[in-house]
Amino acid sequence: MKWNLRWAAAKRDIWRPTQLQAAFREVGFTPSLSKVAALWSGTPVTVRLEDLDKICAALQCTVADLMEAEPVAAAEGRPESERRAVGESGPARPIPRPGSCGARRSLPPN
Repeated sequence: MKWNLRWAAAKRDIWRPTQLQAAFREVGFTPSLSKVAALWSGTPVTVRLEDLDKICAALQCTVADLMEAEPVAAAEGRPESERRAVGESGPARPIPRPGSCGARRSLPPN
């Protein structure tokens, strides 16, 4: 997902996290300045639906204005053989290294 909070805020002439926090207060959303700055500066890992609703109310926008679906970048460059679910066609347990079966480890020095 692409996080477009800054773009949605710019449409309302909001250019700083402190201005965004003031807009949030107008709709009864009171996150700390550090939380507002984190939302402002990067893509959040999670956002509560209740908070997302208040962000949209403060910015007079929709969820579609805040977030834009993008293809998963991690899977694009990998070959099809590497894209598989856990446990799908492969050993369920680690395979021991050759020559390690039955070999005893040396004891640590005294």
